[in-house]
Amino acid sequence: MTLKLALIRHGKTFGNTQGRYIGTTDEPLCQEGIDALQEKAADYPAAEIVFSSPMKRCVQTAEILYPALEPYVLADFRECDFGEFENKNYKELSGNPAYQAWIDSGGTMAFPGGESREQVTERTVRAFRQMLEVCRERQATQAALVAHGGTIMTIMEQFARPKRDYYDWQVKNGCGFLTEVKKEDESITISVIAGISP
Repeated sequence: MTLKLALIRHGKTFGNTQGRYIGTTDEPLCQEGIDALQEKAADYPAAEIVFSSPMKRCVQTAEILYPALEPYVLADFRECDFGEFENKNYKELSGNPAYQAWIDSGGTMAFPGGESREQVTERTVRAFRQMLEVCRERQATQAALVAHGGTIMTIMEQFARPKRDYYDWQVKNGCGFLTEVKKEDESITISVIAGISP
């Protein structure tokens, strides 16, 4: 199967404006985030199905960008659990030995009291395969996924070609990638068509 897929990071939240690690905190979009999405909603790629993380900020974004579509929510597309770092920013974590250890690891070690990269990758890949199966069943050729920065980075690190590092796939709020996904048996390959920037 071949699918044109827009991978879109949710709009801005209050925590995002303060540089906080917002994972399990289920905060909605802030007014600035809502306004920015509404202003450019018509410019986003077309979709026959829109998938979403269960978090409010993603569902809201999906509803603003694709008002005619009911978001298809997959729980495993939720953001990483940042554990002890949740809802804090780097200033508040400065001097925290656990945070320094995480920084020194290049962001690869598990979050204290939270998830490891491996755990996030496992569930994200599971959800991505489930999403592709839904598209196949519905014979969709265009879809959108509204999720989190970490979710998009994980998907792209696993499947995008040419291969790039996890942190090379960072995207800002409301931005992302328009891609072509090819699935043959168990093999999945993602090619970037264009960047999405409102």
